[in-house]
Amino acid sequence: MRFTKIVRTADGGSAFEDGEIALEHRHVTDGVPPMAIGGMRSSGGVQFVRSAAFDSTAHPAPREQWVVMLCGMIEVMVSDGSRRHFGPGDLVLAADTTGMGHVTTGVGDAPFEALFIPV
Repeated sequence: MRFTKIVRTADGGSAFEDGEIALEHRHVTDGVPPMAIGGMRSSGGVQFVRSAAFDSTAHPAPREQWVVMLCGMIEVMVSDGSRRHFGPGDLVLAADTTGMGHVTTGVGDAPFEALFIPV
């Protein structure tokens, strides 16, 4: 399973890195076909976020956290000007907890919904 990681760069900026969560097919329970399962580290707790606007100024992530997009589309811009769009089902690991951070902008119609899972 592919995901995008937002990291702090040596100069205090931010950048995108591509990552992969290894999946393995496992039998979960009788009567259900095997499922692809992979782990995501977490320190516990999940926040559900719904917003009419996701627009921000440049900011670092408040903590290292997984962002799982559920509804709507956002655009994230890192300090070198690179931009990526994320929508339902996309995974982002926001790890740029210091430095200039990144800018998040809602794309299209609200609401924007996501799960935030602290690492």
